[in-house]
Amino acid sequence: MLTLGIEEEYLLLDPATALPVPMAEQVCAAVDLEPVVSEREIQAELLQAQVEVATPVCTDLAEASRHLLRLRHAVSSAAKRTGCRIAASGTSPRAGLTPVPVTRHPRYMAMHSEAPQLVDEQLVNGMHVHVAIPDREVGVGVLNRVRPWLPVLVAMAANSPMWHGQDTGFASWRTVVYSRWPVCGPPPHFAGLADYEERIQALFVAGAITDRGQLYWQARLSDRYPTIEVRCLDVQLRVDDAVMLAGVVRGLVATAIRDEKSGPLASHCSPELLNAANWHAARHGLDGVLVDPEGKRRDAEDVVRTLLGHIGQALEESGDTQQVHALVHRLLRRGTPADRQRRALAKEGLRAVTDLITEP
Repeated sequence: MLTLGIEEEYLLLDPATALPVPMAEQVCAAVDLEPVVSEREIQAELLQAQVEVATPVCTDLAEASRHLLRLRHAVSSAAKRTGCRIAASGTSPRAGLTPVPVTRHPRYMAMHSEAPQLVDEQLVNGMHVHVAIPDREVGVGVLNRVRPWLPVLVAMAANSPMWHGQDTGFASWRTVVYSRWPVCGPPPHFAGLADYEERIQALFVAGAITDRGQLYWQARLSDRYPTIEVRCLDVQLRVDDAVMLAGVVRGLVATAIRDEKSGPLASHCSPELLNAANWHAARHGLDGVLVDPEGKRRDAEDVVRTLLGHIGQALEESGDTQQVHALVHRLLRRGTPADRQRRALAKEGLRAVTDLITEP
């Protein structure tokens, strides 16, 4: 069974105004984790109104769920003690007139100096899923096989319709905000590990990136861990939604590893078609149609069910079939977290949205 880990980013909001507040340092200092598994479990992010949590390496979804619940509870409690709330939303529902300060870390300060407006508007929060791979050569093959499915994941995870107090019309506005960086979106198709490394080196030579952390592809090889890191997901409202998506991502990676060893050639989806499918998924979520991995417009529910069929054997082998299927069917029935934010907005306004995204 492939091990996995989950990272989540949260906003820190003023409970009265729903505005982001630069209190990450105070919240991190107030966290009382018991037990402490790793010093990297909770840390500051790019802007001082964000914090990130990271589970340890987990062998199954139940373990991942326990750690996420433990971490969310610890950060939420610390935030309340310091006078703010954590918000599990891909974007901030409101933004103040003054930009949130950048976390005082040399890398973050350099990024702000290079692209100040982009960094000032980076009030976006994602969920990253790490899944173990045998080696980096296989990992590149996995990237090639996973990339056509990334728009479907974007649609399923959509949780960022709000921006500056208004509905953007997009289910995942976070995806659009991230698309403005030089290296972003679905990764290209690679000929192999050497091609992967050569193309990254070319980005350094061109000055497009200054470190490998600026490879904002929606899936990439991790440089810290022996994993594939899938980064296209908005942070989720609830832990069980996050665990569902982690199970789907692990199923995709396991299927890709199996196919890489003995299956058909990877589909070479053109970058322009994949980018268009990604934009469509960010715009509409699961409302209506999606562009499937073959480039065809199909009913969104049918595409999601095709995804479940594609990873069916992997889910069975990991014992995740019942849990993932039940949660995916619930998602299809009640809509994405973005849909839930919109229903709250229509019913009771921005106050209801804030209450929804700051519930524990």
